[in-house]
Amino acid sequence: MARADTAPTPLSDQALDTRFITAAAQEDVETEIDLIELAYQLLAHIKLIVLLSLLGAALAAAITFFFITPVYEATAKLYVLNSQDSAVNLSDLQIGSYLANDYIEVFKTWEVHEMVINNLGLHYSYGQLQSMLTIDNPNDTRILYITVKSTDAREAAAIANEYASVAIKYIANTMATEEPNKMSVALPPSNPSSPSKTLNILLGFMAGLALAIGWTTVRFVMDDKIKSVDDVRKYAGLPVLAVVPTLGAIVVKSHAKEAKRGEKA
Repeated sequence: MARADTAPTPLSDQALDTRFITAAAQEDVETEIDLIELAYQLLAHIKLIVLLSLLGAALAAAITFFFITPVYEATAKLYVLNSQDSAVNLSDLQIGSYLANDYIEVFKTWEVHEMVINNLGLHYSYGQLQSMLTIDNPNDTRILYITVKSTDAREAAAIANEYASVAIKYIANTMATEEPNKMSVALPPSNPSSPSKTLNILLGFMAGLALAIGWTTVRFVMDDKIKSVDDVRKYAGLPVLAVVPTLGAIVVKSHAKEAKRGEKA
């Protein structure tokens, strides 16, 4: 019987492309980061890391002390409860809480802003004063905190106290109720509320530290030079039969030996 010769079936273009992609994918080995080696790299650059961290802290301190204007806060307090009440029951407490919420809206009216501006001779607009003013009513209390922020400590205290005085009269005249009691007078603060110098310096130090560690890590990951026998086995997949020292080292050693012999002679 005649045996028919079977010729190899040619591969289609799609099959060739598939094989090419598979081979390329196999050759593309994922880069693994050796954490121990990375730690050694960080230790080798410890001076640079410390230097950049200190520079970041110094830069943050310079910006905080010389380029950021300090802001001061002063707080006056009003007590919302009728002073003529000899006995206080639960309904009185609830009414006092409701009144405190109502009084907060008083400080948003333009009339109150206008009286404060005229009494103190200020040059702020209504919007500027509103941004400087914060009214807070802590939970389960009938106390209003009138807090004013300003770059001038005395001005912050004066505006807070004036808002308290104006609000007392305005509430009594407009809402037909008794005047709330002034519980605490705002005093000029001795220390600014912002910026926080310690926090800013710490953030600058952490930013410099992160930058130094990030730069060292990127250099370590992007460095693909062959430096050791292990790198040859890892990246080339070839066995290392021998290690030949560099000619420069040999020449230097030979010159050093000759120099010593010359000195002895």
